[in-house]
Amino acid sequence: MAGEFMTLPNARRFALTDATLPAVLVKGFSGPAREGLIQADIVIADGRIERILPAGAAPAEIVKADMRGGMAWPCFVDMHTHLDKAHFWDRRPNPDGTFMGALENVRADRIANWSAEDIRARFEFSLKSAYAHGTRLIRTHLDSIPPQPDISFPLFAELREEWKDRIALQAVALLPLECVLEPAIFDGIVATTKRYGGLLGGATRILPDFERILDTLFRAAADNGLDVDLHADETEDRQVLTLEAIAEAKLRNRFEGSVTVGHCCSLARQDEETARRVIGKVAEAGISVVSLPMCNMYLQDRHAGATPRWRGVTLFHELTAAGVKTAVASDNTRDPFYAYGDMDPVEVFREAVRILHLDHPLDTSARVVTATPAEILGRPEIGVIAEGAPADLVLFSARRWSEFLSRPQADRIVMRNGMGIDRRLPDYRDLDPLMEK
Repeated sequence: MAGEFMTLPNARRFALTDATLPAVLVKGFSGPAREGLIQADIVIADGRIERILPAGAAPAEIVKADMRGGMAWPCFVDMHTHLDKAHFWDRRPNPDGTFMGALENVRADRIANWSAEDIRARFEFSLKSAYAHGTRLIRTHLDSIPPQPDISFPLFAELREEWKDRIALQAVALLPLECVLEPAIFDGIVATTKRYGGLLGGATRILPDFERILDTLFRAAADNGLDVDLHADETEDRQVLTLEAIAEAKLRNRFEGSVTVGHCCSLARQDEETARRVIGKVAEAGISVVSLPMCNMYLQDRHAGATPRWRGVTLFHELTAAGVKTAVASDNTRDPFYAYGDMDPVEVFREAVRILHLDHPLDTSARVVTATPAEILGRPEIGVIAEGAPADLVLFSARRWSEFLSRPQADRIVMRNGMGIDRRLPDYRDLDPLMEK
């Protein structure tokens, strides 16, 4: 396509030569590394990666595409999104940008507009954007205040099937946790979640009987074979620290399923002793943590007329050092919780490097939007470059980290099964009919 930095061969078997790969994402091959980057030739045959060879070692007889040192990444994983909320900012903005304003405007728009047709149009717009940017796997949270689950989950199942050859989809029931102790409501949400192969979730906050709520949630998940993915402590209030309670509940209930928590903002507001204690429990419980740096920084510490004093993100480095699986993701897109975004993991990664200081060194940072979230989501074969795997790659003209992080990489090539895809993004005008409601 016009604007791309190279042309892929039209051949059954070819090689990407002189490619630069993030070593942390390559399986079964190693070489001398500089800033965690290695040089290699990638032989592709019949849509799969046949061989990964030292640079310059590709067989002489096959067609070659010279990367000239450009980077090759596996396709991306966006493990925490809200595709049912996406792209209605123009219809229902959040004028003050606050968390409470976001809650109120989402609630009003959901009641007024969230039909299957409305969600499908916005959801698919997000998927088209993510696919064009190079994403292979997405987990989305679905607002699950009744009767919304009966609208959103069947639609999700349809889209999961329609998009299965392009983007693998997972869904989490984002339910109001106070309903967990109301069997007439909770049992129905659990049944719907199980029917459509989802996960149980919700946004934790200090509630009466919170320990009993968590125990009930974990027992329901265990009884129904469901994993758990919770929003936790999305606040600057250091008095709110439900992350510790979640870790204790997982251990207390001997829950064997996967547990992921997102945000964990208030952890960064704690004293050192408290932070170490909580991080230790999270590590012991085997809980994974996803930070949402763009949305966290946008919402947290926002007060009218005041400059924010902190970045709003969790203790990412400390969690990682303790052995906790950590990743970053998009979160909300053009809705009252985050007015911007385009489902582009390159943007998420670039901003995460700045906000979370994932640089100096950058040797393993590429994992946070690829291999680690894929592992957390139970799809470890995605987000890595390996012999025998599908040639699902994203190719960049950037050769070094300074080049990669200084531009938006708009000229990237996205390969699926060894072939370049059409990277044209959907036009925002396609959403105009929805905004007139």
